[in-house]
Amino acid sequence: QVQLVESGGGLVQPGGSLRLSCAASGITFSYYAMSWYRQGPGKERALVARIDSEGTLFYADSVKGRFTISRDNAKNTVDLQMNSLKPEDTAVYYCNAVLVFNDFWGQGTQVTVSS
Repeated sequence: QVQLVESGGGLVQPGGSLRLSCAASGITFSYYAMSWYRQGPGKERALVARIDSEGTLFYADSVKGRFTISRDNAKNTVDLQMNSLKPEDTAVYYCNAVLVFNDFWGQGTQVTVSS
């Protein structure tokens, strides 16, 4: 079956960095657009960054210049490097894989930015 497993979340101070990773199995990974979403307290889930099968990138305005998404098709992983973290980045971060009508989600990993 399809599995998306996130890792790398945790507690970090403002200005710090974290690297999230998502390991995919059960899909032909290289065909899928891979994304990171987040859902903060009392907020709706929102797109943070996306990298499609051709490597085209998208970032939400709130993370441009601070976050970097990358993928390794040989390892079936997609990473999110998060720098200069702010308290408002606190959220559960979810990995997402999409190909036409196939839409898969990970279980999420908590990121807390606090002093």
